[in-house]
Amino acid sequence: MIRVMLEQFINWFPEWARPFVMPMLTIVIVLQVNLGVCSYLILLERKLSAWMQDRIGPNRVGPWGLLQPLADMGKLLLKEDIIPAHVNKVLFVLAPGISVFTTMLAFAVVPFGPVPENLSVTDGQFPFIIAPGIDLGMVFIFAVTSLAVYGIILGGWASNSKYSALGALRASAQVVSYEIPLGMSVVGLALLTGSMSIEKILLHQASAGILGWNIWFQPLACVIFFAAAMAEAQRLPFDLSECEQELVGGWHTEYSAMKWGLFFLGEYTHVITISFLTSILFFGGWQFPWIAEVNSNYLGSTLVKVLVLLTKSFAFIIVIQMLRWTIPRFRFDQLMGLAWKVMIPLATLNVVTVMIVKQFHLCVWWLLPMSAVLSLGAGLIGTQSTRPFARKETGMAVEPAGHHAHAH
Repeated sequence: MIRVMLEQFINWFPEWARPFVMPMLTIVIVLQVNLGVCSYLILLERKLSAWMQDRIGPNRVGPWGLLQPLADMGKLLLKEDIIPAHVNKVLFVLAPGISVFTTMLAFAVVPFGPVPENLSVTDGQFPFIIAPGIDLGMVFIFAVTSLAVYGIILGGWASNSKYSALGALRASAQVVSYEIPLGMSVVGLALLTGSMSIEKILLHQASAGILGWNIWFQPLACVIFFAAAMAEAQRLPFDLSECEQELVGGWHTEYSAMKWGLFFLGEYTHVITISFLTSILFFGGWQFPWIAEVNSNYLGSTLVKVLVLLTKSFAFIIVIQMLRWTIPRFRFDQLMGLAWKVMIPLATLNVVTVMIVKQFHLCVWWLLPMSAVLSLGAGLIGTQSTRPFARKETGMAVEPAGHHAHAH
């Protein structure tokens, strides 16, 4: 019935415009839903943080505080938009738009439901993806999301403030560092699947059932991907570029009103993209035993598949929000050390293990104990190489416990 309605809707347009109807409809739906979801995810995070800190969250605007996002949006729209006199006005205004545009563009190749095979844009099939059929979907996402840092760098530099400049420098170093393990973490998936297409990686898992999910074969890659993606999104505990204890607000210190809101919208869109990609690449996407299989064709099966993918993605969003109030922020040297000394070597060794399994035609289940051995080895090396901060950094000897009191 829905397919017939979509076909009738497409036939209302002239023939030359029909190939553009479904892509444009998908773009409008994704953008509108994304904006609404971001608003209420902020409310959810405030409620969740209040629960974790044993206090009362927003509860005054509307029943249970459900209208708080509308009040916040009204405040951002009506608040005075200040542009300091000392900034580069063109780049200062352009930076938030770049940040939002690049994060939104990354969602173009992320499927949010089952993508029909032999998709035609004029036969009434809803595509559940803005740009289907891109064989290098993961490469496209890495390329586009890496451009988001330009918005941060331009915003920090154009602000002509030492806090903003330091935040922009930290962000550039952080993104460049964490892009390497982020990209290497999916090389193993490409070797196992034979493709860098997100749709094919999802279908490869869905065809094999729950035991074909990549989390069983690449658990270490999943952890590296999730952590590196959070670092690229500037989420706690990786928000060294905007930490208020050191840099007031970092690269967006001089921003206010809706331009500041656009930076925040870009960050939350990135969080949604991370959650979808983690669900699709490692947890089977829309596939779930018995209720959402490749051959499921009962009435409403498509809706069930969409809900399964949304549920998995929502679970990862909750994890990201809880991590914000659980793990303390790293020092900047720890942040860089985590990327260069831990994640990049582990991601490299993980790719080597996948290559060994593929080269010698071993059972893919060998990858599970191999990942466990790599994680255990990294943990043991980390515990052995850790030294007290004062002794390691300054070479100062630690005084005996009662020495100072005895001297007095």
